[in-house]
Amino acid sequence: MSSATAPLYGLVLSGGRSTRMGTDKGLLEYHGVPQREYFYNILKKCCDRVFLSIRDDQEKEVDQKFNYIKDQNEYRGPFNGILSAHKRFPNAAWLVLACDLPLLELSTITQLVTERDPNYIATAFATSKTRLPEPLIAIWEPKSLVKALDYLRSAESSGPRKYLMNSSVKIIHPVKDQVLCNANSLEEYHFAKSKLKP
Repeated sequence: MSSATAPLYGLVLSGGRSTRMGTDKGLLEYHGVPQREYFYNILKKCCDRVFLSIRDDQEKEVDQKFNYIKDQNEYRGPFNGILSAHKRFPNAAWLVLACDLPLLELSTITQLVTERDPNYIATAFATSKTRLPEPLIAIWEPKSLVKALDYLRSAESSGPRKYLMNSSVKIIHPVKDQVLCNANSLEEYHFAKSKLKP
């Protein structure tokens, strides 16, 4: 299957240890439901299928109404979840979202889907300030993940951003950079909550 016809699957990365936050970031609520559930429901509106990416020890707490893919623990960091999903469905393109993006909304995700270009290995958001690809707010085409496997065999860095920085990526910018901000600490959590107050 070529990238041009690859189905688009959604993946909510929620298998991190949330060390800095001190509690599971996927279970934090910004919109009245756990964040991983909020993103799961958003992705259902624009993807063919949607999955949570989880650790083995999270399986017992995931409601059976959610599709999920367990990390295979073959790689470090976010590539662990992304490549575990690719291994399960190698012909799919993956719209990947980290669960620590509290200000991200459907309109921004729709922009990513609309501006997707399968001629690139990925379509990724970047802030106008850094202009660096955000690998965890991106659509990864199947060919990009095949190449990532080769990259990781010899790369010094296992970070997906570095991989994208050295690849052919379509960069797009949100209407406001702020929607791409992460919440990895309690301070950032409370900042995001203040921004979401009506």
